[in-house]
Amino acid sequence: MPIATPDQYNEMLDRAKAGKFAYPAINVSSTQTLNAALQGFAEAESDGIIQISTGGAEYLSGQGVKDMVVGAQALAEFAHVAAERYGNKIALHTDHCPKGKLDGYVRPLLDISAKRVEAGGLPLFQSHMWDGSAETLADNLEIAQELLAKAKAAHIILEIEITPTGGEEDGVSHEINDNLYTTVDDAVRTVEALGLGEKGRYLLAASFGNVHGVYKPGNVVLRPDLLADLNAGIAEKYGKPAGSKPFDFVFHGGSGSTLEEIRTALENGVVKMNLDTDTQYAFTRPIAGHMFENYDGVLKVDGEVGNKKTYDPRVWGKKAESGMTARIVEACESLRSTGTRIK
Repeated sequence: MPIATPDQYNEMLDRAKAGKFAYPAINVSSTQTLNAALQGFAEAESDGIIQISTGGAEYLSGQGVKDMVVGAQALAEFAHVAAERYGNKIALHTDHCPKGKLDGYVRPLLDISAKRVEAGGLPLFQSHMWDGSAETLADNLEIAQELLAKAKAAHIILEIEITPTGGEEDGVSHEINDNLYTTVDDAVRTVEALGLGEKGRYLLAASFGNVHGVYKPGNVVLRPDLLADLNAGIAEKYGKPAGSKPFDFVFHGGSGSTLEEIRTALENGVVKMNLDTDTQYAFTRPIAGHMFENYDGVLKVDGEVGNKKTYDPRVWGKKAESGMTARIVEACESLRSTGTRIK
């Protein structure tokens, strides 16, 4: 079953932490970008995570519908069918969901999965993200407690963001300043509220200078070594062995990161790294090239009829998928997940 079961997803994350690699988590907004992601993971012989944001889900539902839950359901159902033709495991995840959209996105999806599990089936998604970074930490963790209990009951993993990631992602934005660094005290308060797995497994999007969007290397000051401090602080407080990694970390805002920064993050417990900006460009760039190179074919210039073989969406769509697929293969290599798929 290529869509990972809850046990297989847990195994994926455990293998990543033990092997010091991470899974690219690829944002998609259509069945076409989903197919590109499936192909990319297959070519890299890597398991992987495919995710959809609130905006992506609304877009996927259709401009006449604009319903996030419908879009997310449609994507998941398509993925469950399409992924059957591949041999690697894929986990489905919903990306950034702020407080104002919980009732229209994550909570209904959790309810759908709970009903599936109660009927003896598997959850529709394997994990969901609660982005409470715009709230106070106390309010953030109070909501996280509620969502984690529901997620655990539905055999789902929760991802939380406890401190801001800079830039903008689907309407959630934060300034780029010194608040973009999670402290050991933040981590301790998180464990006090959510535990260390006994209340349900969660992924932690800690901030170490991360910024969403497009930045050249060097323009963002990342401190991935900070993750080691967070793990060490929790290990010491809760009597864990020195060098242990209590947290399953997520790397947000990775565009423009150097390979050295990425590898340091992997050494310190990152098991998931989000990719959206880079794969968007990798998908769109071949389309732009095709349009420029075939200008008089895709347009009916000066009363001519154009060239159906160049404006057929399948022609430039295949190029777009191939471009995105290649970027995902590159991401797997950077994150050291190439060749690690569960046999």
